[in-house]
Amino acid sequence: MSLKSFLSKIWNEIKNLFSGIPTELKTAIHIGVVVAENVKTFIDSPAADILTTLIPGDVDDKIKDLLRAKIPLILSELKLADSCQNITDPAQLTICAVKVIQGLDGDIKSAFLHNLSILVAGVAADGTLSWSDGVYLLEWYYQHQYKTTA
Repeated sequence: MSLKSFLSKIWNEIKNLFSGIPTELKTAIHIGVVVAENVKTFIDSPAADILTTLIPGDVDDKIKDLLRAKIPLILSELKLADSCQNITDPAQLTICAVKVIQGLDGDIKSAFLHNLSILVAGVAADGTLSWSDGVYLLEWYYQHQYKTTA
């Protein structure tokens, strides 16, 4: 069996798993991916509220409020740069962290964005998405659902 064939079988199993999970969890996975993509493409603007920009507009208000509170904490705990450590304003902390992420290159940037998407999806799923499940479900969703429609 070739490596490509082996990986194809794994992706098909994840697809089957993904199709059987609850809608709320699928929504949380989508939110995690969209927030990470919005971090990738964010352009600092004095008129923009960064948290409103990062969080998809069609998200339930309860989840949106939770994400507004948790995203700056997640970014702070990732310890991206010394320059962000003393910032206490959530919006400024988020802007600083996003700029650091955007300045990273290649695999390092991808790793931070992947971790961020898993952590955000975990918050949006209200703790029902484990880290280990999030790792492969978010990667599968990003590669096979999000990228194909973006």
